[in-house]
Amino acid sequence: MNEEEAPRVHSFPPLVDEQSRILILGSMPGVASLEAHEYYGNPRNYMWRLLYSLLADGVPDERYEDRLAFALRHGIAMWDVFASCVRKGSLDSDIRDAVPNDIPGLLRRYPNIRVVACNGGKSHGELVKQFGDTPELAVRTVIRLPSSSPVPTRNFRGLDDRLAAWRQQLGPFLQTDMLPIR
Repeated sequence: MNEEEAPRVHSFPPLVDEQSRILILGSMPGVASLEAHEYYGNPRNYMWRLLYSLLADGVPDERYEDRLAFALRHGIAMWDVFASCVRKGSLDSDIRDAVPNDIPGLLRRYPNIRVVACNGGKSHGELVKQFGDTPELAVRTVIRLPSSSPVPTRNFRGLDDRLAAWRQQLGPFLQTDMLPIR
């Protein structure tokens, strides 16, 4: 499939509620996630194992609906920086003709979100490029986390090194005084 034949893909609606305190912002769901209609639906992706390791016993619930409820129960929202893009495959480097989601609008609607945690460099770079000068981001903490993708990088080979980085960078914001009481 050449670039002209690559499909336009669309992100999911945000997973968020009034108790959300941390927005984990990806770039665009990969092929496996789009096919499963699930955030981080590729079983090789580390996202759910990272969250459950940070907040529970490390073993994600089997049912997707239970994983979503777990995230919300812990004040975690999820969305993607792009509403749609043209992309063949799942690599961020293949994203073309991207249309951003209305991140500032979401943050206005959910003012309890205090932290925007970008899942990887593409998410962080595009967030800053598109919305870095908005007041909605200026009043929040924005952090760049290593991608939860299973693709090894020079600095992050697998789950354990990603978990250590997530624990160091995101851990302070997961303290019980930051989380909603349910």
